[in-house]
Amino acid sequence: MKKSLLALGAILSLAVISCKKSESGNKSVIKTDSTETLVTDTNGKIDSVSQSSSTVDVNGKKFEKTDFVYKATDGTLVKVVFKNDPKESTVAITSNKKTFTLPKTETKGDETIYKKDDMTAKVKGDSLHLEQGDNIIELKRTKI
Repeated sequence: MKKSLLALGAILSLAVISCKKSESGNKSVIKTDSTETLVTDTNGKIDSVSQSSSTVDVNGKKFEKTDFVYKATDGTLVKVVFKNDPKESTVAITSNKKTFTLPKTETKGDETIYKKDDMTAKVKGDSLHLEQGDNIIELKRTKI
């Protein structure tokens, strides 16, 4: 009994020591803003979908990144990250440990189109229509 308590105490001590936060990272990257934003509909009611957004300052250039979780019709959860920087705007779609990054190609009214090779993502409101070859995947923004 004493041996197991000593072993547990040693493991907990090592866990606490190894989890110290290091402040010696890259000094040229400064996270200037991180907010959780509630989305409201046209009536001013809070939407059940929330987003995580941050602005990062790298050597004086501001980059905006917004993360969402989308759900496919089969129930699969997909992480979607919209990134806007001075050079380009992209969307990164992550599912099954694979990430596809598509650059923004055009905006038509309230629809934004991202395209790379044979993959196209059309974003309109809370929905994301993803096409790759003959495969079509419909995604809807969701809250975890």
